[in-house]
Amino acid sequence: MAARLGATTWPLDLTDPASIEAAAEPLAELDVLVHNAGVAYPGRFDESTPEQWRASFEVNVTGAVALTLALLPALRAARGHVVFINSGAGLNASPGLAAYSASKFAQRAFADSLRADVPELRVTSVHPGRVDTEMQQDLVAYEGGEYNPEKFLRVETVAGIVAQVIATPPDAHTHQVVVRPR
Repeated sequence: MAARLGATTWPLDLTDPASIEAAAEPLAELDVLVHNAGVAYPGRFDESTPEQWRASFEVNVTGAVALTLALLPALRAARGHVVFINSGAGLNASPGLAAYSASKFAQRAFADSLRADVPELRVTSVHPGRVDTEMQQDLVAYEGGEYNPEKFLRVETVAGIVAQVIATPPDAHTHQVVVRPR
């Protein structure tokens, strides 16, 4: 999607502050920041460990906060748009995904706070249902099911929705998008 739109991407490690600073340093203006990193450790609450909770929050919340803070001057300069690829689990807790659900609720609260505290930015949370990804394959395996990619949203579908949100005319502000597989 980035190539088709002529956008630049910077893959980085959200648990590495030096990586975040290096990515942010050369940018004077940034039109769009898409938070798409995420980790999930399938398991009911009583099967989870504090390490899994820490890792979930480190990537899904703290990393997003650190990157947004580092890029905030560039985003402000461009009156930019921050998009969070959240999850249906950020709206309704998913059984077997205790730490993931909690981190996605926290990510939604972060997005809402950013929108309230930095009104010159547009901030959108996208809450897709299950998407055909490696993470989804791991979840289905944990659940003991048979993986059928046709049951899930395609990555291209979610990317297209994000592109539409970003292309929203400047007089509008989409706060939240919820999309589910048919």
